[in-house]
Amino acid sequence: MEWRVCYLDAILVPLGLLINGAYHAFLWHKLRERPLVTVIGTNSRVHRLWVLAIMKDNNTKNILAIQTLRNTIMGATLMATTSILLCSALAAVLSSTYSIKKPLNEAIYGAHGEFALALKYVTLLVMFLFSFLCHSLSIRFINQVNILINSPQVEVYQGFTLTPEYVADILERGFILNTVGNRIFYVAMPLLLWIFGPVLVFFCSVTLVPVLYNLDFMPGNGAMAGKVDDTRKGMESA
Repeated sequence: MEWRVCYLDAILVPLGLLINGAYHAFLWHKLRERPLVTVIGTNSRVHRLWVLAIMKDNNTKNILAIQTLRNTIMGATLMATTSILLCSALAAVLSSTYSIKKPLNEAIYGAHGEFALALKYVTLLVMFLFSFLCHSLSIRFINQVNILINSPQVEVYQGFTLTPEYVADILERGFILNTVGNRIFYVAMPLLLWIFGPVLVFFCSVTLVPVLYNLDFMPGNGAMAGKVDDTRKGMESA
């Protein structure tokens, strides 16, 4: 491909991915430094408190635990199903003998040759496959919690005792994988528009950042949550 044909793809698509990557690096930094400012960090604390409350009074709350975990599994299953369906659709397009790119050649900017088209579909296919993998592993961990959360807190094997902390760790792994799968899916959605050119990919990637910011950070009381977290750290260090 000549540079005059593919320069928009070589500049705008990596730039859009870089913007999304920089935002998630910023989010990861906030999760490590001040987790209660973020929705993910706050939910993580609540998940651990929920597991502790359920296992403390398991005789009366066991049905509530199973129903709550079942709803979580249904959400992860929906995302996994959507990802694998998109993978199947992309694989069908790749293996199709019809030339679907010809009607779009005059309507899009950037590269639209054989190599460019294959690169677009393979990139989307890989991202949706990774999203499916993360959601599948999330379902696996949450299914384990279904059994562990209703098990007695006794010694299981050679000094190892089933504790709420262990169950909360397994649940947290499931939610982390679910979050990672969702983020891969969200980033792949702008790339889905790469079929129509790199300009839409860039604008959608830029638009996605403020949307995710409003979803990831505590609205209104984020500053207060940060103060509470700083106070807790001070008490622990004292």
